[in-house]
Amino acid sequence: MAASASGDGILSPLDVERVRRDTPGCADVVHLNNAGAALPPRVVVDAVIDHLELEARVGGYAAADAVADRSAQVYVSLAELVGAEPDEIALVENATRAWDMVFYALASQFTEGDRVLTSRSEYASNVIALLQVASRTGARVEVIPDDDAGQLSVDALRDMLDEHVRLIAMSWIPTQGGLVNPAAEVGVVARGAGVPYLLDACQAIGQLPIDVADIGCDFLSATGRKYLRAPRGTGFLFVRQPWIERLEPPFLDVHAAHWVRDDAIEIRRDARRFESWEHSVANRLGLGAAADYALTLGADAICERVRDLGDALRRRLRSLPGLVVRDLGRQQCGIVTFTLDREDPFTLAARLRTEGINISVSTIDFARFDLGGRGLDAVARASVHYYNTEEELDRFVEAIARGP
Repeated sequence: MAASASGDGILSPLDVERVRRDTPGCADVVHLNNAGAALPPRVVVDAVIDHLELEARVGGYAAADAVADRSAQVYVSLAELVGAEPDEIALVENATRAWDMVFYALASQFTEGDRVLTSRSEYASNVIALLQVASRTGARVEVIPDDDAGQLSVDALRDMLDEHVRLIAMSWIPTQGGLVNPAAEVGVVARGAGVPYLLDACQAIGQLPIDVADIGCDFLSATGRKYLRAPRGTGFLFVRQPWIERLEPPFLDVHAAHWVRDDAIEIRRDARRFESWEHSVANRLGLGAAADYALTLGADAICERVRDLGDALRRRLRSLPGLVVRDLGRQQCGIVTFTLDREDPFTLAARLRTEGINISVSTIDFARFDLGGRGLDAVARASVHYYNTEEELDRFVEAIARGP
């Protein structure tokens, strides 16, 4: 598709008018909370509703049987999205459950003196799991320093490695800022040291091009509801093939394993050993529809548009007196965080919602290593997506400037 100005001054290979027509919510709200939950396209909404209607007519089991081929295709679509094989993909309820299934399987082998390395930008749920396991096993959680740009220092990581490091766990894009950590560079270090590498791609999926082979991660966890534009309650896990049978999930059910004798089980040999039997078929079909929609648009085109909108928003915000943009890193994305001296983030977010503008707030509770280290209790978070326009950014910035 040829690049065009998309009606808002930003050159884009995307047909922005089309994707806005595909997105019912664009008519009702200026949605700048895509790092929380994006507006789904109509094809995703229809996939969910149509299946719920089918369940209502024929029952849940019969409905699931009727769409078995479409359900299987979800694995294929997600694998294509991240450069994996379908048998390396597990479908789970959310990114945290995906992350936990791998981490607790690995952690079952931790002993006193083992070390786990993580980033300063790490998300609270991940750190909570790390600290819980550390308290149980005697393993140590150590934070990799940032470099001068505020992103994870690959040099520092390299210097911290020794024979006691059992895992590198990093958030690619944090919840509390526009930083894009150097995921592929970390992968080079992890592979060279033979240390397993767990990458939280919760904010990256649907925003950045992803190829797990290029990144070098052994595991990748992701959600559906954010930039991928899938329903809430969806997520997935990538497990590199050599690791699948090396890891026993922290819990199993009749989907993940077979009860073969009175006293014996056999665990599945694909990544679905990390799944549960009961799930929302409708939501999974919605996740598949979202993945297919993203594949149709193209990861590079999505990334370019989101990045350019994020940069455009930062430029606008920096023109406002009393406002400080708080994003770190050499590479930045569509998440834009800031503080305002005359209005706290919660008051601002509540006021904007009454004006039909959605943003969010990131607090120290979700990113204590990072925000605490910078002396910040909370930041306002505006996260753009490719369906946003420069006119919407202008409306948002003007609303901030007017004040309460």
